[in-house]
Amino acid sequence: MKVMFMGTPDIAVPCLEALIEKHNVVCVVTQPDKPKNRGQKMAMSPVKELALTHNIDVLQPTRFKDEAFLPELEKYNPDVIVVIAYGRILPKYVLEYPKHGCINVHASLLPKYRGAAPIQWCIVDGEKVTGITTMLMNEGLDTGDMLLKTVTEIGENETAGELFDRLAIMGADLLIETLVALEKGELKPEKQDDSLSTYAAMLDKSMSPVDWSKPAQQVHNH
Repeated sequence: MKVMFMGTPDIAVPCLEALIEKHNVVCVVTQPDKPKNRGQKMAMSPVKELALTHNIDVLQPTRFKDEAFLPELEKYNPDVIVVIAYGRILPKYVLEYPKHGCINVHASLLPKYRGAAPIQWCIVDGEKVTGITTMLMNEGLDTGDMLLKTVTEIGENETAGELFDRLAIMGADLLIETLVALEKGELKPEKQDDSLSTYAAMLDKSMSPVDWSKPAQQVHNH
């Protein structure tokens, strides 16, 4: 299949690597280069770095409104768009353009932990299991119909960083499994139960202090 890949940070890299090996990645869409570290030198996203090493076209749009991205969609004409941690909400015309739609790889067992930081909040909340969900994207925030899931236990002392690394690999495997089933027409999308949803908001510095008055397990998880 012709795949347009949208992603930005480290967690998206294993998925892109798997797609490059198994499919025809026609282009990669990632966030614009940004200043980084104390020197504030412009830095590429990890996804862009990987794409360039494979001579894949890289797009870094700054706007999607008013069908500004339509010429790129028409140029590359993807069969499917794969999205993982891209960092922007996609408008309806993008979501509906590919014949197989837009597939998102999300690092939680939806509908729990929708949002930007599902891995960290699983650790903070002391969850025992988590996983990866692939879904068909819609205009909501991680509200699309679910496709496939894979589950993993969270270690007693496992950090968010350690879990992040494991889920990145699991996400790549589940993505390829999802695309194989998609090509065979074997996927059965399942609607999410909104009443069971939880939201994983972005972390901020206000969370940094440790509240030592809380039970020991909560302090440990924090």
